[in-house]
Amino acid sequence: MKFCSHCGKEIVDEAVICPGCGCPVEGKKTKVLGDKCSIGWGVLGFFIPIVGLILYLVNRTKNPAMAKTAGIGALIGFNFWAMFLIIGQLSSVLDRLDSIYFEVRYPSISRLYY
Repeated sequence: MKFCSHCGKEIVDEAVICPGCGCPVEGKKTKVLGDKCSIGWGVLGFFIPIVGLILYLVNRTKNPAMAKTAGIGALIGFNFWAMFLIIGQLSSVLDRLDSIYFEVRYPSISRLYY
């Protein structure tokens, strides 16, 4: 048994690629076809996180580089959209508190606006 130089997982001596990270094993002269790590999968995962998550779960064993890119894009996208929604909700709450303060502070003027 030997270990992968990229992720450190234990691999069998006959292995051409690491089953953990999908990187080619050093010392083996092989070309891995179809395992391209395209940035497009990450962008798709960013804008539609559920698609990135599905792509990760479906392809994690047979195409790990693409799955990793889609999964990272999905995680970043999910966090971005969650923060976007939280900030939007916070903004509307603060706007409502501002209008309540205005009504309490200036009751005669607030009747003109409502």
